[in-house]
Amino acid sequence: MVPGDGLTLVVLDQIEARLAPAPLALSAEERGAIDAYFAARQAANPDLWNGRVLLLGAHRFEERRLVAQYGEADYAALLWLLAGERAHPFLRASFAMGALRGADGGFVMIRMAQWTANAGRIYFAAGTPDLSDIAPDGSVDLEGSVRRELAEETGLTDDDITLAPGWTALHDARRVALLREVRAGEEAEALAARIRRFGAGEHRPEFDEVRVVRGPQDLAEGMSPLIRRYLAHAWEQDWGQGRMTP
Repeated sequence: MVPGDGLTLVVLDQIEARLAPAPLALSAEERGAIDAYFAARQAANPDLWNGRVLLLGAHRFEERRLVAQYGEADYAALLWLLAGERAHPFLRASFAMGALRGADGGFVMIRMAQWTANAGRIYFAAGTPDLSDIAPDGSVDLEGSVRRELAEETGLTDDDITLAPGWTALHDARRVALLREVRAGEEAEALAARIRRFGAGEHRPEFDEVRVVRGPQDLAEGMSPLIRRYLAHAWEQDWGQGRMTP
């Protein structure tokens, strides 16, 4: 574990995510602050694009279940939520992330390219859910979001991966991260090489490096407390089941 990171970890069997019945409530003052913040970010990085995303509103954890309502907003609001001096009283940034793991147990991670909003951060493929993740019945398809982001960022499709059951939630006052272990049939190094080839064929890949992470010795600058906490939890589970030596 990573003490003092402010994160709470919850193992989930189920997520019930739906689109909120009413639009997100943002005051005129908040909207002005959002627009000013995004203008400054875009001046520093003209590649930032202000698309439509889903932000998390009302939510609750019920033992091993998360009940969540998402509402439509713009990407500018998401960035503002994460960067503000104070956490918002009820809105959270929330995203689904596929924790990609090779057949030999090694995790495969990407470092975000310099043109992205998270330049230099070392992550698993992830993305904030958007309007395409809303099903006809109003549910938010977070598993579909994981699959889409993996395909877009790494080139891996449903034929290459299997999603493990359950989720791991990591949450604090600003965000609710929902991680799902994704298992591949290839060993980690072969998987990393395959993702590098995919990136080399892209006009503008979202990553500039691929890393294999097998244990605490592979932790690196650019890995957020959230990522470190998830990895520590995963390795603890491995040690407890005899798959890894502490």
